[in-house]
Amino acid sequence: QVQLVESGGGLVQPGEFLRLSCAASGRIFSINDMGWYRQAPGKQRELVASITKLGRTNYADSTKGRFTISRDNAKRTVYLQMNSLKFEDTAVYYCYQNLYTSWGGPSSDYWGQGTQVTVSS
Repeated sequence: QVQLVESGGGLVQPGEFLRLSCAASGRIFSINDMGWYRQAPGKQRELVASITKLGRTNYADSTKGRFTISRDNAKRTVYLQMNSLKFEDTAVYYCYQNLYTSWGGPSSDYWGQGTQVTVSS
């Protein structure tokens, strides 16, 4: 079974930073895209950032210039460095990894359990 474990959430003040991590474990053959979504209370889940296997990144307009996504393929881990945090960044952040569990099989999305990020003064 594949498991994604997130870490790094917490309570910070506006302007501060956090770094989220999401590590995959289990039977994994290879990993395609990785990324982060977030969901604030009463709102739909939205894409925060994603990164392809070759390192191409994509960001939500609201996070460009403040957030940086990166990955360590050897560690099967995706990171989200969040700088200059704002009140509106408060949400539960979910990581995902699209991966193959066997050679020749289909790829599937796997999700982390979610980590709370709260920006408050």
